[in-house]
Amino acid sequence: MKSAVVIFPGSSGENDVFHILNNVLDERVDLVWHKTTNLDDYDLVILPGGSSYGDYIRPGAIARYSPIMKAVEAFAKEGKYILGIGNGWQMLLEMNLLPGAVLKNANLKFICSDTFLKLENNKTLFTNGFKVDEIIRMPIASGFGNYFCDEPTLQELLTNQQIVLRYCTDDGRLTPEANYNGATANIAGIINKEGNILGMMPHPERCSEDILGGTDGLRIFTSIINKLKGVNI
Repeated sequence: MKSAVVIFPGSSGENDVFHILNNVLDERVDLVWHKTTNLDDYDLVILPGGSSYGDYIRPGAIARYSPIMKAVEAFAKEGKYILGIGNGWQMLLEMNLLPGAVLKNANLKFICSDTFLKLENNKTLFTNGFKVDEIIRMPIASGFGNYFCDEPTLQELLTNQQIVLRYCTDDGRLTPEANYNGATANIAGIINKEGNILGMMPHPERCSEDILGGTDGLRIFTSIINKLKGVNI
């Protein structure tokens, strides 16, 4: 297995993701500049967090037109796996590889905080190492984390079990208070119908070592690795 972590001007999470894959999990991974046009050598592409192009126009709107994105679209059509974290999720929404959009946080402030998350779907490549309804903890750090979709789209997400993560209380309740950024239906992460693209606002790479205060995020990466390598867990 080999992963590509894409670097855009303004990215800030690429080195954290690289560290987890390379140094913690001892997996093959490359940092790939956004002008690259071929991703054939990779099994997984990760679009990391940050503020690509300074978030001008809106987060992900300019990065969506980077040269590498045609290769990302082809990668997706081949059924290969893509993980978008934070700003990376925003890019996937701009590319229409995932439904919906992100707005400014409901309180109009940048939010940096640990969040509790309810695991809604463990039948995906990205979450097979979790239990359904398991409560996990990961940090968020964004000014535009407020996921929005209209009612028909929400019903489709629910019907197809495309909602993977939701903001919740420490005992799993989906309350407005637990919904830090005001996201529709407390949504923190969704997957496409085909199951090969996950976008999530929380940062798993920032809670993948004990020294960081938790390892729930590491299980996102180990879920992917074990599934791609055919390891039964």
